[in-house]
Amino acid sequence: MVRSNKRALFAGLLAAGTMLSGLVGLAPTAQAAEQACHNYSSSSSTCVNTQLRIDGTSHSVDWYLPNTSASALMVLNHGFSRGCGNLRGTSKAIAEKGVMVLCVNGDMTAGNPELAADLGDLLTSRAVTPPAGKALPSRYIVGGHSAGGHFASALGARLDANGYGDLAGAILFDPVASGGFTANLEAISDGGAREVLAVTARPSITNLFNNSAEALVGLDNPYVGLQLVWEKFTLGMPVGGSCHIDVEGENTDLIGIAGAGCSANTTQTARLRDFGSTWAKDLATGTRTAAYYCTDAAAVSTCGTKVKDLVDRTLPLAAPIR
Repeated sequence: MVRSNKRALFAGLLAAGTMLSGLVGLAPTAQAAEQACHNYSSSSSTCVNTQLRIDGTSHSVDWYLPNTSASALMVLNHGFSRGCGNLRGTSKAIAEKGVMVLCVNGDMTAGNPELAADLGDLLTSRAVTPPAGKALPSRYIVGGHSAGGHFASALGARLDANGYGDLAGAILFDPVASGGFTANLEAISDGGAREVLAVTARPSITNLFNNSAEALVGLDNPYVGLQLVWEKFTLGMPVGGSCHIDVEGENTDLIGIAGAGCSANTTQTARLRDFGSTWAKDLATGTRTAAYYCTDAAAVSTCGTKVKDLVDRTLPLAAPIR
């Protein structure tokens, strides 16, 4: 009887998720693209929207350009039926750490591995010119949110397959995996030689109940990031504490909220951007800010102070992915 009730609950949640996914699918990607740099304000970086031709097709792209020479290029892509404007605050946080950010407005259905491969070939050939007279950094980082996380995995795997020698690693935000995700991450990781890091949210329909977790914990890397977890359980389901769209923060919209079934948590958005931008700077410069890592994800005692500050609380707010 209990098992039957659980099946019924899951079926109801899955149906609701399907309905909400359809609602999200109604959001035109171009809407977010047109406003990607609207009201952008930063004393140390600028945002420029241009067109980038990828395999014969012109794409609207947003560039986040540090005022000084960039230490690396991070391709940070949006999720399914979202746009680069929804990642403005997170992209800004990364650019303000001296890392150039490129976001491609495009169809992210199943992570769009074809577009990822085409962009990977373009980046490998160094046939990409940033705007405003900026030089294209040689060091690359791949990143993305939700389905954009799968896009990032495919992009990184393509760069690896092409033999690009200056791929630093990956930073993912609540990624949703599609076919080939595990193999892609393994290619990026290269047996633990490159960092693969993630900030994930609590399990939900929108992130397919953390379907990326198995691939992340299966890597040779001893630490792959943090899960911003929940406040409590209700009817056996985790609730509160984090949301799939935390990475969008103040740049989300009603469509994003409806699709995720929750609103971005301001505190978790700040934490996510703190970790993500610090990791990006570390990958770009070859440094390691120890406070943001664990030597062994299974042992909190090996974690740095920033990680411990989130984990060692009465109300669980975060945990190393393990």
